[in-house]
Amino acid sequence: MALLSACGGPDVDATGREIFNDICARCHAADLSGGVGPALGPGSNAASQDDEYLRTTIRDGRGRMPSFRQTLSTEQIDRVVEYVRSVQEEG
Repeated sequence: MALLSACGGPDVDATGREIFNDICARCHAADLSGGVGPALGPGSNAASQDDEYLRTTIRDGRGRMPSFRQTLSTEQIDRVVEYVRSVQEEG
C-alpha cells in the first residue's frame, strides 16, 4: 500500500493500483463498481471514454468529483488511468 506524503498525496513511486486504492476507491470502490462516484470498471460509461477524458476528469474534476491537480502529478494520473484500463480489460 502506498504511503501518503506530508503534502497529502501518494508516494511519487506509487503504482496506479496503490494510488487508486488510496484516493479513488473511497468513492469508486476498490473493484471499480462505483458508490458515491460512478462505476469505472468493465461495461461502465468510463470504459467507453478515451484516456484524455479520464485524465482531464481526474486532473480538473467533473460534477461532484473534485480536482486532483494539487494532489497528483501528471505521471501519477497516467498510472491511475493505466490501472483503470487494465481492470476494464480484465472484464
